[in-house]
Parts: sequence; C-alpha cells; structure tokens
Amino acid sequence: MSKLKSIFKMKCPRCQEGNFFVSHPYDLKNAGKTYDECPNCGLDYQREPGYYFGALYVSYALGVAIFATIYWSFALFVKDYSVWWPILVIAVTSILTGPYLYALSKIIWINMFVKSEKKN
Repeated sequence: MSKLKSIFKMKCPRCQEGNFFVSHPYDLKNAGKTYDECPNCGLDYQREPGYYFGALYVSYALGVAIFATIYWSFALFVKDYSVWWPILVIAVTSILTGPYLYALSKIIWINMFVKSEKKN
C-alpha cells in the first residue's frame, strides 16, 4: 500500500514523507516541476537526463483508459446519441485532466523503479 500512498498523495516513493512536486498539478506555472531531491530523505528525483520520458508511456495508457471508459459508457448506457457527444466529452475530459495525468504519470514512473523503505 505504500506505493499507492506515494502515488495518490504525490509523495517521495522511498520515504512517503517528502513532497515530490513543487506545487499542485493545476498550478500551470509550475506544472510537473519536481524537487531535485526529496526534502525528507534526500532521494535524487532527477536520476538522469531524460529519465521521465518513459512517463509518456504511462500517460498514454492513462489517457487510453479514460478514452475507452467514456466511449464504452456512451455505447452501453446512452441510446441514440450523435457521434460528436463522446468526442466532445473525451476532448473536454482530456483538457481538464491533462495536468493531473501529467503529474500522475511522473509519480507512477518513479515509483516503478524506486523501492520504498520498510517502517518498523
């Protein structure tokens, strides 16, 4: 459960105490900016140049999951709808959740490669 705590609270993947991001995802001036290292345990967040490019795959998977959920919700629960309604809902949802998905993909990516500390 420590990985989920780290991901959803956007905390350090090792100690689950220090903040991972400088600000919340919807602060567009600082969107996606991480600290250089954990303020609590000193874990290096900037592991190597281009480290977070792999988070693009995570972001893509999250986006496809949202797209598929919206599409199948329309297909299963709404009768006689125009094809433009799901497209509109998907577009608006993508715009509104974009900053959060960007931040979420970065924290998921680093959690895949950093082991958390066991607390006694």
